[in-house]
Parts: sequence; C-alpha cells; structure tokens
Amino acid sequence: MSKAAPRLAVQGLRHLYADRPVIEDLTFTLAAGRAIALVGPNGAGKTTVLKCIVGSAEPAAGKILLDGLPIDERAEAVRRDVASLLDDLDFFPDLSAAEHLDLLARAHGNPEPEDLVDTLLDDVGLLAAADQLPGSLSSGQRRRLALATALVRPRKLLVLDEPEQRLDTAGVEWLAERLREEKKAGTSILFASHDTTLVDAVADETVALTPLP
Repeated sequence: MSKAAPRLAVQGLRHLYADRPVIEDLTFTLAAGRAIALVGPNGAGKTTVLKCIVGSAEPAAGKILLDGLPIDERAEAVRRDVASLLDDLDFFPDLSAAEHLDLLARAHGNPEPEDLVDTLLDDVGLLAAADQLPGSLSSGQRRRLALATALVRPRKLLVLDEPEQRLDTAGVEWLAERLREEKKAGTSILFASHDTTLVDAVADETVALTPLP
C-alpha cells in the first residue's frame, strides 16, 4: 500500500527579492492534524514563505504540494482547503462584524451560515460586538475578527502570520486553545510567530529561518 502524501510538502523552495535570495533550498513536510511554527528574527523570510504557500508570492524554484498536488491558488481545491491570514485586513467600513463573517460563510457555500457565524463570534469573544462596525472595535477585537475570517472558511490547511499580534495574554491563551482544537479536528497549521508561549503550546515542530547574507 502506497504511503499517503503529507498535507503540505515544501521542496527546495527558493525566493528572490531584487535578485537577492531571501529563501534558499527550504524543505519540510506537514502532516494532517499537526502544526509547524516558522521562527526566526525579522527579515528571515517567514512571511515570504507563507506568501509563497498561499500563492501571493512566486517562488524562484522549488515545489509546494497540497495533498501531493501542486498548489495553485486558482484551483477550486485550494480555495476550498486552504484558509489564511497573512496581512491586516481592510474591512468593509459599513458592514458589521457579523455581516463580514456571514458574507464569507455564504461565499464558501456553508449551508447554515447564521449558526456558524453566531458560534464563531461567541468563540472569538465578539458576540456582544456582533453588530458593531470594524472601526468601532478595539485593535484586539479587530484582530479577533480577522482571525475569525479565516476560521469561518472550510479548511484542511490553516496558514497564519503572527496570529498573536495585538492579543493580550488572555487572547494568546484563547488562540492557543483554539489552534489545538483545530489540530484535533484534523486541520494542519503552518504559522509564523515570535511568541514562544504560543509556539510551545501549539507547534509539534519548528522550522528556524535566519537572514541570508
């Protein structure tokens, strides 16, 4: 019997910025229900790796495979199976927190969007702020809403760039527990973080990056 392909396989990844390599020959695999944390100083290329994986940056060389097939952000399977949060979101100023999530839930074909949105708002601690506009939320609340926009999507792979940003200690504890629940449900998680508490609580292994000379 052939061995199942890992959920995510990165093989010999290379990326250039202004003709200078910032990622060189990076290789790792991520299995279903496991988490890998990318760690290292600013400028080491953590965000670049994540952007290559979700398709917003083009590698100079190497392969990125999802369940054994090349990742193509235009493919239906990728849109269905990969959820990500890499940058601060520009929320629609006239849509409430609940309306943002409802829009995404319906766009991804969830059969019961209202129930999903209510459950998720409660989980991220924004149920009382469901009808508020993004501009009226605190920075921590906006970060929780941004995380919710990834969690409202169907997913086999969750890709997050410093998800702990602007969360207080209680928020980081909540996030760690939420990501552990994602792993139990079979979701694979790749995230970049500077927070050792979060890394220790969630990651099954780390991939350390260092700035190239």
